[in-house]
Amino acid sequence: MSDPAKTRRHAERVRELVASLVREIKDPRLGMVTVTDARITGDLREATVFYTVLGDATEQASTAAALESAKGMLRTRVGHALGLRHSPSLAFKADNVLDNVKEIDDLLAAARHRDEEVHRLAAGKEYAGDPDPYKAEEPEDEDEAERVGAREDLG
Repeated sequence: MSDPAKTRRHAERVRELVASLVREIKDPRLGMVTVTDARITGDLREATVFYTVLGDATEQASTAAALESAKGMLRTRVGHALGLRHSPSLAFKADNVLDNVKEIDDLLAAARHRDEEVHRLAAGKEYAGDPDPYKAEEPEDEDEAERVGAREDLG
């Protein structure tokens, strides 16, 4: 098990290396690839590289096949660049960032709509109760002082 900071540094380096090495792949199936993230295990033996592809489902599938076929070359080059005893095995995973962005945008639009509905319902309404809900001490008048004194005499 290695240091978490060291693991993060290696993961960032793997992401940078794979992003630069993808440009060198001479596979016609490879589309417009963007490497978004890389994660590496604590023992530095396995790395998962997340990527996005610009295009439709067929281009995404062909890019996945091209990356899978170039995995050996990428693993060798990444292993040499990292200088580790064992080259980490690479796994490529499509990152559906655009789907996540659309889902978040839809959730934000729904929340905005609910907020507008609440503001519309609250327009012209007043709060229940006094404007100042905290009770202020009122100055004691003579009658109240006499009643308090009478109670003390009885008790």
